[in-house]
Amino acid sequence: MSTLGFLNAYTMRVNLTIALVAMVNHTQQPALNGSEDCIQNVNITHDEKPAEFGWDATTQNTILGAFYYGYIFTQIPAGWLAGRFGGKLVFGLGILFTAVFTLLTPLAARTATWLLIAVRVAEGLAEGVLFPAMHAMWRSWAPPIERSKLVTISLSGGNLGIMLALPVSGIMCQHFGWPVVFYAFGTLGCLWFVAWMFLVYNSPRDHPRISHIEREYIEQSLLREGTSLSKTTSTPWLSFATSVPVWGLIITHICFNWGTYTLSTNLPTYMKEILLFDLTQDGFLSALPYLCMWLVQVLGGQLADKLREQQLLSTAAVRKLFNSLGMLLQGVFLVLAGYVSCHQQYLGVLFLTVGIASSGLGMSGFQINHLDIAPRHAGVLMGITNCIATVPGFAGPAVVGFLTKHAKTWPSRKLQWQKVFYIAGGIYAFGTLTFLLMGRGTVQEWAKEESEQGHKNTQKGLLVNQDQTQDDTKIVT
Repeated sequence: MSTLGFLNAYTMRVNLTIALVAMVNHTQQPALNGSEDCIQNVNITHDEKPAEFGWDATTQNTILGAFYYGYIFTQIPAGWLAGRFGGKLVFGLGILFTAVFTLLTPLAARTATWLLIAVRVAEGLAEGVLFPAMHAMWRSWAPPIERSKLVTISLSGGNLGIMLALPVSGIMCQHFGWPVVFYAFGTLGCLWFVAWMFLVYNSPRDHPRISHIEREYIEQSLLREGTSLSKTTSTPWLSFATSVPVWGLIITHICFNWGTYTLSTNLPTYMKEILLFDLTQDGFLSALPYLCMWLVQVLGGQLADKLREQQLLSTAAVRKLFNSLGMLLQGVFLVLAGYVSCHQQYLGVLFLTVGIASSGLGMSGFQINHLDIAPRHAGVLMGITNCIATVPGFAGPAVVGFLTKHAKTWPSRKLQWQKVFYIAGGIYAFGTLTFLLMGRGTVQEWAKEESEQGHKNTQKGLLVNQDQTQDDTKIVT
């Protein structure tokens, strides 16, 4: 249900990136003749058939980035609320409100540009609760040795959502009109909310249908780690502010999100204006990298936990390895994508696909590390890092708009997109170095229970072999 929840959330987040191409007087594609010279002197002009809106590049990027102006404000409150009262209602209402505002998007767009921006900000406010609330729920549901696989499967719904939204939105826009995109995905979000409220519970102890064996396995594995089963009553704000691993997570999260948000927001535009695909091709080819990213993310989570379970690598080593591969590979292939010529469209798609797919490995890196270093406070900690890391959500599209707004020919636009990719590659490299130096894999002292007496009494029937020099746990029953 959490995977389907993120799927719904991301369809409603990114559907505008495709719909906007149909809503606005977009650029005319020059014909290709297999030569770079075919388009050097062709200006990028409006289509002969006008679309409904005449927004320029700056206005379009303001609309696309507006989501993140709201997204930034609800992260920390959501983590705090989910820690104290449980994440079920917080997560569910976040998607329900997003769905309602998605349904209102066509009306807002046709009323006034400022109202559309306001609706997108409201959607951001609603979706800002999702990651903190889900981390708070996994704190109660995920045995430590299974965190990588469970959390990556859960969060992979976001990639599935992008993969679904981009091609389906393109088809809907061409055959039914752009408003149908928002009505369809908004309705699905409402239906998901009903199922979520009936099927999901905050913790194993609240679930009426869980087996006794499963509940005992989950709860005792958490107790062995020192994670309290009670709701969080206090938050160590000062410890957050003075913790090196926390600052490492914040910086890494910012760097990771810069490339992620820039691409998820602007990839259809790049596909159309630089690789010169039409609207239907644009949607399908923009979705391809996220299909591959979903596969890499899920398989990466399985591999990460296998390395930890068999004690081949410590938790810290696994997190740093996967994070480094995820960020560096994406940076390299993005830079390469900036150099494809007009008759190398599918080579460009290949570079983008490999780069974006590689970032799925990063989900087994820094993204799960919140649960490693502070499981009791994972929700609010995710809220803090994701709040600050939301800045690239509006800064990235703004940079793209600033660099490309005066580029009127294809070669000039290609040059500006090369700059976009170089900036992203440099930021990825900095984030990789930061996590290598500042990342940790063990529960921090300030995140532990004040007293862990009595935990041994809950371990009947289990033989635990724990390596004190690593934070890997091998359970033998």
